Amino acid sequence: MTVDEGARTVAPGRAAQELELRRDEFRLAVQLGLVRTAPAGEGDRRRVERCELDRLRAAPDFPAGLRERVRAVGTREAAALLGITADRFTRLARTGHLSPVRFSLNRYRTVVWMYLAQEVVEFGLTCPALLTGRLPLELRERLAAHEDRRPRNWRARRLGLLLRAGEDPWARAAAIASLLDPVQVAEVVDDPYERSHLDRLRPPPPPGMPVPAVAREIAERLTRADDPDEILWHRLSLALALDEARAERQAPHPGETRATGVASQVPPAPQGSLTPAATTATATATVREARVPTVRVPAVRAAAVRIPPVPVPAVEGAAVRVPAVTRPVVAAAVVPVPAVPVPVPRSAAADRPLGRPVRTRLLERLRRGRATGAARPRRRRRPVAWP
Repeated sequence: MTVDEGARTVAPGRAAQELELRRDEFRLAVQLGLVRTAPAGEGDRRRVERCELDRLRAAPDFPAGLRERVRAVGTREAAALLGITADRFTRLARTGHLSPVRFSLNRYRTVVWMYLAQEVVEFGLTCPALLTGRLPLELRERLAAHEDRRPRNWRARRLGLLLRAGEDPWARAAAIASLLDPVQVAEVVDDPYERSHLDRLRPPPPPGMPVPAVAREIAERLTRADDPDEILWHRLSLALALDEARAERQAPHPGETRATGVASQVPPAPQGSLTPAATTATATATVREARVPTVRVPAVRAAAVRIPPVPVPAVEGAAVRVPAVTRPVVAAAVVPVPAVPVPVPRSAAADRPLGRPVRTRLLERLRRGRATGAARPRRRRRPVAWP
């Protein structure tokens, strides 16, 4: 990040302070598109431009108006805004009349849905008949079938935000693929390189994802489509998004950049040179010649040697005479072989210090004595000194 970029943009934390918003409220404002951000350098880091902060702060209802637009309420607060019970509000949300903006898991691993307070108030103004009296028969039948459209409505809202924020067609296709199971994605996207590219461009998980494994599994299940008609809709949308992305450019294959960089380092071959295969063979032969010493074998010449006739004893009735036969004798070729030093085993006496006699083994001395027949001399007794 350069000095000019740091002067005209601010970090998300500093932007939340200047807009008088909490961190979760600022994050929700960015997701809803109320606060526009700009990419900063490499990676997924984004910053807020100074002109965007000036625009928001110049509004006549700042900061109460901005804070009210990003205010999220739970089931009890939303029911209080409409003047109905929490049970009735849950039924209206399950049938799809209200769309959650985010969710979280409490300590009992129960999903807690959050709604925008502004949308809740607008729903009460547009549909007052659903707030009192008995619910219509259609809604009662859907509730009896245990229908719950809250996860689906949240996924649709999240997908709309991702598609509006994405400018790259491959990034938009990755956003659609993030709502499908990997098996469904593999059936739509046949090319493994395209699937790898979509995985690299997969959007990050929604904020507030739980850390424990069990709770995270529940949250990830909510981020994927589960209804058959929803899965079919996203499959068709993914196929259309892939056609649009392929029309602009193909997905990069692994090693393309590396191969290009290696090829750019090799100098071009001059005209009239060998083909690449011949060049490779020549280089291989050169390396072998450099490593293996050349042994010149003198030419083998055949020398004609005359063999004298062999005398044969006479046989009765016939005289046999063996003529002389000339046979070519091939002289053996003598190949000069470099002398290789043969390791000489070191004797035990070489390891002994100088001046110390080498003792002969007892077995060898006994064998020499038996072979010569010499008697073993007796040792002289030493005189015993008595006290």
